Amino acid sequence: MLQDVFTLYPGSLAGVVGILGLLVGSFLNVVIYRLPKMLEREWKHSCCEILEQDAPEDSDTFNLIIPASTCPSCQHKIRAWENIPVVSYLFLRGRCSQCENPISIRYPIIEAVTALLSAVLAVKFGFSWQLAAALLLTWSLITLTMIDIDTQLLPDNITLPLLWLGLIVNSQGLFTELPNALWGAIFGYLSLWSVYWAFKLLTGKEGMGYGDFKLLGALGAWMGWQALPLTILLSSVVGAVIGIAGIMIMGRDKNVPMPFGPYLSIAGWIYFMWGDSIVASYLSLI
Repeated sequence: MLQDVFTLYPGSLAGVVGILGLLVGSFLNVVIYRLPKMLEREWKHSCCEILEQDAPEDSDTFNLIIPASTCPSCQHKIRAWENIPVVSYLFLRGRCSQCENPISIRYPIIEAVTALLSAVLAVKFGFSWQLAAALLLTWSLITLTMIDIDTQLLPDNITLPLLWLGLIVNSQGLFTELPNALWGAIFGYLSLWSVYWAFKLLTGKEGMGYGDFKLLGALGAWMGWQALPLTILLSSVVGAVIGIAGIMIMGRDKNVPMPFGPYLSIAGWIYFMWGDSIVASYLSLI
């Protein structure tokens, strides 16, 4: 019944999924901020155990649900009506209702981007299992992108489940055949792993992190080994464009290391959506 409604009114599915994307985007803001801090706590406890030292006692519970969201300036507890994605930010004019300190614009931007990309997926895949899987992939890539920008980390808590999920969905041939997905995961990981060690042996420096290997392996598991060459090429193009723009427009220091995960995520999503069309257009030109 629901599928019939979405078939008769295609725009309704994009609207519903877009609203869902707004809500999920609000939650992704929480994950982006809290997951690195949760991991930092875990690492400190692990280090203390290895060194046989007393672990620091955490004064409060801290996870993705507890404590409730508060203003970082005045600790004002954010009420439900103040937490409506995008709308609350506009209504409050981008300021805390209590202390009137500015609220970062990145929160509504992440919510809006999540909603927009989710709606685009709904238009492409329609009401299907492909849509459900594509939403999970996209939301994960948004989260990884922002965490890597903030911390230059790509948490295993997201990259490894994403890799396994890609193999699982493709066990039924949802986006590619399982052998393609399996070799995509293997070649995706090993390709950047090889580049990492070659660069380190030549320069004595680390050019990227292990999280980048796992992310490309995950993208290979979702799209197959055939997607890897173009994804790597696109990530280089995206990185060059953003890097040059950052230096010329924002005056970014060219010596400051830049995370590679966001470029992989953007390139992977572009291939996921339009890879076949890009390849077909290129082949038609030559």
